[in-house]
Amino acid sequence: MASSAQLKTQGFFLLATFFAVLAAIFMPLFPGAHGGKVNGLDYLDNFFNQLSKSSAYYIPEQIKKAEKYNGQQFTTSLKMKSADEAAVTAKLFAANSIIATAEGEKVKVSGDFGAMIGVMLKDADLMYKNDGKALTSKYGVDERQTVYSWYQSLAAMEKDMTKAGNFEQAKFVKNCMSKAVEPAYNYYKVEAKPVKEEMFLLIAALAFYVVYTMWYGFGLLYLFEGAGIKLDH
Repeated sequence: MASSAQLKTQGFFLLATFFAVLAAIFMPLFPGAHGGKVNGLDYLDNFFNQLSKSSAYYIPEQIKKAEKYNGQQFTTSLKMKSADEAAVTAKLFAANSIIATAEGEKVKVSGDFGAMIGVMLKDADLMYKNDGKALTSKYGVDERQTVYSWYQSLAAMEKDMTKAGNFEQAKFVKNCMSKAVEPAYNYYKVEAKPVKEEMFLLIAALAFYVVYTMWYGFGLLYLFEGAGIKLDH
């Protein structure tokens, strides 16, 4: 059985090496997604974003579902967050030959509902594929602003449809927001990677997390026991 001095030594060693590794994790020693070096947390955050992006691509499915609404005429007044945003949103609709006029914070829009949603989803698809330049070229508006405006438009549509009792359309619009437009915005500039191609690094990262947690725990355990403090549960 280890003596108190040995337990203290083991505890100090484990904690010292734990914090040494922690310091290294927070240093810019790892390759960044866009060149340069980043710290370990940013590196792993980007790594897991890359893996999750490859399994969160539902846009083609939503585009297919939008086709059943082709030919349905739709007219509504969308309340945006500001007059400037309403003006930008009206510009986006108009660029796709959809009748839209901005009146203060509201955008009055009229057109084919299926085609309208299809435009938003195809723009989201470009964003998801990191082709922001195509959106900027198409509208003359920052690509993030474009997708954000589409998201706000869908949110306003979903709210109005729910109030009007059009629950089927409201659910579809909600899915377009959560499964297409929102992921496209959040994953912009993240390069998707299939899990099967990064399995070794994934397992290594998860194993390190488990070992690193135990590392700290045993360091405290040995230190307390060396000091005569018994840890019970």
